[in-house]
Amino acid sequence: MRLALYEPDIPPNLGTMIRLGACLGVPIDVIEPCGFPWDDRDLKRAAMDYGPLAEVRRHGCWESFLTEKPGDARVVLLTTKAALPFTDFAFQPSDILLVGRESSGVPEAVHRRADARVTIPMQFPARSLNVALAAATVLSEALRQTNGFPGGFPGGK
Repeated sequence: MRLALYEPDIPPNLGTMIRLGACLGVPIDVIEPCGFPWDDRDLKRAAMDYGPLAEVRRHGCWESFLTEKPGDARVVLLTTKAALPFTDFAFQPSDILLVGRESSGVPEAVHRRADARVTIPMQFPARSLNVALAAATVLSEALRQTNGFPGGFPGGK
């Protein structure tokens, strides 16, 4: 399981997802260009000291991401433009969960290239969740379905 961000434009969201990946052992793919410098202070603040614990791979563009991703990996796009709720989707351990830019999502070409599109059902008139919350919500279900959560936890049994 991997989490991919398409051209993120809000540093704290990327930092939060880096921390999420570090905590859950899920590699992060960042598809550039980002809407901020990589060494942004807000990014570092949100990632806290979890940055070194995370596996982060940066890709110069969408095409290089597609070329570098594992061949058997499905790209599962989280989008408000899907009809299929994420809870009705059968995730696989090799899936890559893709989230779009906070300001504009992903272009139509990326929508077309995704192997699957899922949405988070929500109450009207709400339109969308914060991208980091959406990623955490769907990633949790994907890890639950594939038994992909880390094995133990500090102080646990």
